Amino acid sequence: MKTPIAITGLNSISPLGVTAEDQWDRYLEKRTCIIWDEKLNAFTAKLSPDAKAKVQALKKEDTTYLRLDPSVLYAIIVGREAVAQAGWKDGDFGINVGSSRGATQLFEKYFEAFQKRNITPTLTSPSTTLGNISSWLAQDLKSTGPDISHSITCSTALHALLNGIAWLQSGMSEKFLVGGSEAALTPFTIAQMQAMKLTPGEDANALYPSQALNLFKKKNTMVLGEGAAAACLEVGKKKNALAYVTGVGYATEIIDHAVSLSSTGDCFTKSMKMALGDTNPKEIDAIVMHAPGTMKGDDSEMEAIKAMYGDKPPLLTTNKWKIGHTFGASGLLSLELAVQMLQAQTFIGVSYLKERTAPKTLKKIMINAVGFGGNAVSVIVEKA
Repeated sequence: MKTPIAITGLNSISPLGVTAEDQWDRYLEKRTCIIWDEKLNAFTAKLSPDAKAKVQALKKEDTTYLRLDPSVLYAIIVGREAVAQAGWKDGDFGINVGSSRGATQLFEKYFEAFQKRNITPTLTSPSTTLGNISSWLAQDLKSTGPDISHSITCSTALHALLNGIAWLQSGMSEKFLVGGSEAALTPFTIAQMQAMKLTPGEDANALYPSQALNLFKKKNTMVLGEGAAAACLEVGKKKNALAYVTGVGYATEIIDHAVSLSSTGDCFTKSMKMALGDTNPKEIDAIVMHAPGTMKGDDSEMEAIKAMYGDKPPLLTTNKWKIGHTFGASGLLSLELAVQMLQAQTFIGVSYLKERTAPKTLKKIMINAVGFGGNAVSVIVEKA
């Protein structure tokens, strides 16, 4: 990238909490946010109590918000905070906040009612469309720019970032709010993951049910989480920049079936090389991996990293062992971790894995995401 993209606002809600300080404190802890959910009969990572309180407070602001899916409410919360941090006040910015599944909770609720009575509430259709997320966020923020929602499964949030950067570099927009939101902790969604045998059972490791990035595991251990994250992007150097995006890459590989990924992680290799461009791979101090906790998923990404670095890769980490896999929001939550590590100059590893000695300074971190369909995105962020 010839011109860096400044991240001037960044906010999230997740099992880690609602403030950057609380989230960082939780990252410094060795314990996970994942617990066994008796109702869903599965391990999950739910929003923290203060995050849930924030959602309830938003509902009380406007009776209209009572009818919105949590995925929309999460997006409004993080969008407001990110824009406030960036100091955007005129509404002249674009929005691209996506989701893997969209209005999951409302959809299941309305469909259950339809099965019982063979009719559905009038507002079922508008309140369960994917475009609902960015359109309501635009209404709430009084944005006059383009508002876009999309789903590219688990790489959705980083694809939103790619899209925002494209708008900025084209000159069609000067500011863009990007992100991902997911509220998919529902019986039907959990059942789908269990049907694919991706999730751990009640007999999983009691301390760390998700063994993301543990390449010696014998079973899949992907745990679902919920949350949202949003970032404000602007072109060039900014005094209030939290970090800079200096490289982006993407790739899609030919798949054998709907959820397959090559054993060598070809899409990762291509996206990482594109993100690097002319940058020496050795300049990357750490990689926040997608690493969802599945055997094939973790292994293929690792193989792609080995193809680039051999036996001497950068420091490797993931946050899915701590907050679960948040589907469409996961990429930006990973980017937020990278930015926080750059700001604190502290590497956050995986508690149950042996850590290598971290470098004295962290300057450049790469973030990976991939989704069903063999699509990958890689992003490089640098210290401001």
